[in-house]
Amino acid sequence: MSKHLWSIGAAMAIAGGIITATPVAKQSASLEPRVDQVFARWTQATPGCAVGVSVDGKNVLAKGYGMADLEHETPNRADTIFEAGSVSKQFTAAAVLLLVKDGKLSLDDPVRKYVPELPDYGAPLTIRHMLNHSSGLRDWGSVAGIGGWPRTTRVYTHAHVLDILSRQKSLNFPSGTRYSYSNSGYNLAVIIVSRVSGESFADFSRKRIFEPLNMTRTSWRDDFTRVVKGRAIAYSDAGGAFRMNMPFENVHGNGGLLTTVGDLLRWTANFARPVVGDAAFVKEQKEPGRFNDGRAHGYALGLMIGPYKGVRQVGHSGSTAGYRAHLVEFPDQKVAVGVLCNVSSGAATQYAQTVADLYLGSAIKTDANSGASVNRYTLKTEEIEAVVGLYRNTETGEPLTLVRDGGGVRLEGGAALQAESGSRFTASNGRRIEIDGNRLKLIDVYGSVEPHERVAPADMKPRLLADYVGDYVSSEAEVTFTAAVENDALVLKRRPDTTIRLTPAYADGFRGGIGFVRFQRNASGQVTGLSISQDRVWDIRFTRIEKKGTD
Repeated sequence: MSKHLWSIGAAMAIAGGIITATPVAKQSASLEPRVDQVFARWTQATPGCAVGVSVDGKNVLAKGYGMADLEHETPNRADTIFEAGSVSKQFTAAAVLLLVKDGKLSLDDPVRKYVPELPDYGAPLTIRHMLNHSSGLRDWGSVAGIGGWPRTTRVYTHAHVLDILSRQKSLNFPSGTRYSYSNSGYNLAVIIVSRVSGESFADFSRKRIFEPLNMTRTSWRDDFTRVVKGRAIAYSDAGGAFRMNMPFENVHGNGGLLTTVGDLLRWTANFARPVVGDAAFVKEQKEPGRFNDGRAHGYALGLMIGPYKGVRQVGHSGSTAGYRAHLVEFPDQKVAVGVLCNVSSGAATQYAQTVADLYLGSAIKTDANSGASVNRYTLKTEEIEAVVGLYRNTETGEPLTLVRDGGGVRLEGGAALQAESGSRFTASNGRRIEIDGNRLKLIDVYGSVEPHERVAPADMKPRLLADYVGDYVSSEAEVTFTAAVENDALVLKRRPDTTIRLTPAYADGFRGGIGFVRFQRNASGQVTGLSISQDRVWDIRFTRIEKKGTD
């Protein structure tokens, strides 16, 4: 047996019994060499991955590739423990659902009933909103990153999460009206489970989920210093130069599940034949969320629901530090695939889909896609010229640029757009763009609208940058930025030694490595503050510190 590859015979002893020569087992054996090719880049000189496949609830394949520990030359095996990143979220949601089943809480309870430390934002913020990412809660890790301490650079705990969230004066949007992926809701869910059950989240999920499903190698990274036998070390990959990249934090529930591919497949088997919960429990977890106006979206309770090459899929990806993960189930075909990797370049989602294609066979349609069909339209030159240009989001200030792409139009930095008319376009991810004069609407697949307006690109002469020079403070991010001009460019400085170069986009709006930065002015035109917007943090405000005069 290869030192870096642990094969199905030994794997199945751990996964629940040696496989006999059933038709499914024979099919799996014939596919095994093709699965090996998917992971062929991972060798005795690299980290790697583990893959598991189940058919009709039976584990038919489990294998490890590459090394779990490069320093000690320990290979990845089928039973190697990895961290599952956001694949973990479905287990957190399941723990909440078990308390619902116990009659101890409701998904539609206000979060502040259990976590009064949160500010009252006026509109109802429910547990359900948190679990399907429609809460509007800022992602605490993104806020911490703005403050100079991204996740894994400090040993964050749930006390830190509560402290950061308690200081947020606003939401990204009113709860239940939009979708914005946020780890914050899942960390709060862990706190709620612990407070309602009266025991630690780790103990609750062990007793109610892991032990009943015989997930004997699964636990939570609630103490990153705990010794976990059989755990793979995570690595970052810089062009084949590997460095350790471990999640040194105790926050969990959003991620932090330590598990194996075999244990993950035991969990997916529970969807078809529930041991934890019942059929109603499974149905509730897989039900796509809805906005307040009734529109459905594709995120259920810790699970993403949607089509894949003409078949239904239920799954989730994961990424924490150097770990990568993907777990997906195809309920109609009774196929599930789990991939866990201990290297940042481990394309777990791509690997899982490629392996799934092998086992789904003729069930998939290679030409199927999830986007709606569109009427193809040939743009005229004058129509292209009428729509290209710079637009800004009127809610967050973030810029969007449409550029000419041969005889068509594309988003700057993105793929070409399919024209439906001279003012209507569709992207490959199903999002639509509608333009009416100087107004642009970006419409997601669920119908949510992001309004934009056309703006003139910046003509920022160096002397004008002096307006922005000064110190800006935020109690929400607990940090002070100093705006300065260096080499005719505006920069933001953060203690102790961070300098972020800002590139003008439009008047008072700048792109930078920290996100999109907008400066605010008062009625007299004086700069009084700035705001920073990122994907998971919208419009966090900083106030300009007035310099006191000297005698």
